[in-house]
Amino acid sequence: MDEKRSLSQALPTKSRHPASMSPFSLIRRYLLPLLAVFLLLHGLYSVSNRYSFVQPSAAHLVPLEAHIISKCPDTRDALRELILPVMQRVYDKVDFKLNYIGTPTADDGVDCKHGPSECMGNIIELCAREVYPDPKINLGFIMCLTRDYSHIPNRALVEDCALEHAIDIKAINECATKDDGAHGMDLLRASVERTAEASTTCGRISQEPCRIVLN
Repeated sequence: MDEKRSLSQALPTKSRHPASMSPFSLIRRYLLPLLAVFLLLHGLYSVSNRYSFVQPSAAHLVPLEAHIISKCPDTRDALRELILPVMQRVYDKVDFKLNYIGTPTADDGVDCKHGPSECMGNIIELCAREVYPDPKINLGFIMCLTRDYSHIPNRALVEDCALEHAIDIKAINECATKDDGAHGMDLLRASVERTAEASTTCGRISQEPCRIVLN
């Protein structure tokens, strides 16, 4: 009995705590699995980036233009019945431009069909396009104004539509009045000149309330 006890005491017993591991064993046991996980995640990230959807550049978009005047029921109907439904379907496939009909004057101004109030309405809408180039935003704001076209550019109407479509009315006002109003007038004049250029290939449109051009 004493011999068995002494023999059992002499034999090595399994320690509850593992002996200290060599650096190589530590790397193999812990670091290599972590490295494998890292490489796997990196590979998945690279693949997801490779096959992610990218918005087409402007060079690959189809040019689409509409030429309008802001204080006109025909413009309201064209926006509601044609332009907005089309844009809801193809906004990511076209380079959409909304330009205005008017007559440039010798003093670098513009004559609008329904007078100065329409010119101001056109400028407000052009500024909405400049500050918010995304058609999903600016077209909603413009449609809101056009629904009540006879009151353009009434301040209450502009503010209500700006609030409805999360438009910063201060930014629109700054655009329209920048350089004592010269910036807004420059936007309008450039837009009217673009409409005149389009008329050379699409027929005379200066007296029409709305025309859509697809190139």
